[in-house]
Amino acid sequence: MIEKKRLSTCPACGGRLKITRYKCERCGTEISGDFKLEDFASLTNEQMLFLKIFIKNRGNLSELQKEMNISYPTAKARLEDLVSALGYRREEDNRIKTFEILEKIERGEITPEEAKEILKKNKKR
Repeated sequence: MIEKKRLSTCPACGGRLKITRYKCERCGTEISGDFKLEDFASLTNEQMLFLKIFIKNRGNLSELQKEMNISYPTAKARLEDLVSALGYRREEDNRIKTFEILEKIERGEITPEEAKEILKKNKKR
């Protein structure tokens, strides 16, 4: 039996897939609903490969560069992309976002209440 790779995006349009059903391999029980993808399941295949090689090399970017045959700036950029894809942000990124939101309030583009909701959502990430 050929094992199928996981899908995180729609093969037709590229949109994000949502899990709607689980099935037990042993007893056949099926559970339907709307289930959120785990953080790692939502990574692209390229991000997952990078993560596996990163872990295999115990976080050593020099070894990762050699194995993937990429430059240090490319390795660093892919690591930053992976970190962002998992929802982690640097503190400086949060300060920049807050400043941008305050500017939008000053320009009248959003209300203080809308800004509060945006900041709450950003804090959860």
